[in-house]
Amino acid sequence: MLLMDSTTALPVTSKEKPTHISLSDRRINSQTLLGDEGRVVIEHKGQQYLLRQTQAGKLILTK
Repeated sequence: MLLMDSTTALPVTSKEKPTHISLSDRRINSQTLLGDEGRVVIEHKGQQYLLRQTQAGKLILTK
């Protein structure tokens, strides 16, 4: 699971280091993405997903 830092949208160090993220990947600040509500609906291939920030500052993506 990839955890994102709530202020920079960069990966947080965890037990598994993600190997699929490169410096050339597009980046967006989580505050910009989630807005003041701390949540955003993402539409992907006709499906809706909810990305939200928990009270602990972690991100959760649910279908």
